[in-house]
Amino acid sequence: MITLIVSSIVLLLGYLLYSRYIERVFGADPDRPTPALTMADGVDYMPLPWWRILLIQFLNISGLGPIFGAVAGAMWGPVAYLWIVLGSVFAGAVHDYFSGMLSVKHKGLSITEIVGIYLGTATKQFMRAFTVLLMIIVGAVFIMGPARILAGFSPEGVSMTFWVWVVFSYFVLATMLPIDKIIGRIYPLFGFALFFMAISLIISLLANGYHIPELNAASFRNLHSEAGKFPVFPMLFITIACGAISGFHATQSPLMARCIVNEKHGRRVFYGAMIIEAFVAMIWATISMSFFGGIGELNNIMTEYQGNAAWVVNEISNSLLGKFGGFLALLGVVAAPITSGDTAFRSARLIIADFLKLKQGPVINRLYISIPLFIGGYFLTQIDFSVIWRYFAWSNQTLATIVLWTITVYLVTQKKNYWITLIPAVFMTAVISTYLLLAPEGFALGKNISYPAGALISVLSVVSFILFKRNHKNQTS
Repeated sequence: MITLIVSSIVLLLGYLLYSRYIERVFGADPDRPTPALTMADGVDYMPLPWWRILLIQFLNISGLGPIFGAVAGAMWGPVAYLWIVLGSVFAGAVHDYFSGMLSVKHKGLSITEIVGIYLGTATKQFMRAFTVLLMIIVGAVFIMGPARILAGFSPEGVSMTFWVWVVFSYFVLATMLPIDKIIGRIYPLFGFALFFMAISLIISLLANGYHIPELNAASFRNLHSEAGKFPVFPMLFITIACGAISGFHATQSPLMARCIVNEKHGRRVFYGAMIIEAFVAMIWATISMSFFGGIGELNNIMTEYQGNAAWVVNEISNSLLGKFGGFLALLGVVAAPITSGDTAFRSARLIIADFLKLKQGPVINRLYISIPLFIGGYFLTQIDFSVIWRYFAWSNQTLATIVLWTITVYLVTQKKNYWITLIPAVFMTAVISTYLLLAPEGFALGKNISYPAGALISVLSVVSFILFKRNHKNQTS
């Protein structure tokens, strides 16, 4: 219980104190007109109240990550708390804030275009293809996840395929319509419901006297049942993404950057939404470690059900909140990925529109881009869910790493404190490099090769940065 309380306090202080420093570094100006006011088009650029944008942003970035990722991450034990808390405050929320505010600064441009401005044309071209592919993968993942949950408590005869088509049809509708028609109206409600659900579950857990594991000298180690196969570094840092840092968030922030009417609202919306998501991830990690009797028992359950976090969520929700409360909780769990999946497709549409310089006011222009995206998304739903999820996880963190380097370069060019993103960028470079070399879906090399090689790649990234910084100083002096 002490670990949970301390972690909550650190997250709160991160928002109250560190986010203000980050805002000062960026230099938010409340008097500077935002794209929502200067470029309003009635579809994507549209002024909205900050509280509504906050709830939409929270729902957009959440998806299955802070729930399924936290359930899986809890298998490593209380060390997960450190990554959720420190990762969110010093990496994830900073990443989200700058990706959103740089979009505001650059007329609401998508993250791929922003990367191109600071890392060059070649990187921009790579990012366009990489990010659109990631968005299609996200859309497919967030079709299959909700469909699997809905099929679990549907009457006999209602198959998972039926729910796939229902979710897919909704995606088409939400992606095509102006942002205020569906997203702006119902997403704030779902966002509040998702947070309320997590709070209800943790209150019920505490009221029922469940033991909450503490992070101490004895538990500060790898408690995964297959510790040799799943070391804390880098596996934990890939598994818990949306609850700590996630590249997917950088694709969502520009959507809301087109709706903000005051730059001072950026701290509340972008940094704040990440901190709320971290609270949700921390709650689900806590419940997962406690509900089944301990971390060892959680590992046994996950092994028995082949890593099916949806079963764990269903069991926890029904047991702690009863049938009706469990049903409402599961609706929240279903709403989160669905409402992230449709905005993933929306992000892909806008990325391609920015690249083609194709105005999105006319419906026909939206159709030209959206139809191929949906065809690709449906194709991916036919592939094994667990395979898609593994590749999504690595791609997601790779995107976060590229965005962190982009922000670092921006801060150098503006002669501002670049250390706030340089340190997370180097760390995440080590994470994704080591994971690619070590993981079964990567090169499956041994630790004796993967760890030194990952460290070397990180060192080389620092050397490249130093050379860039020196060259930039010479050019501007």
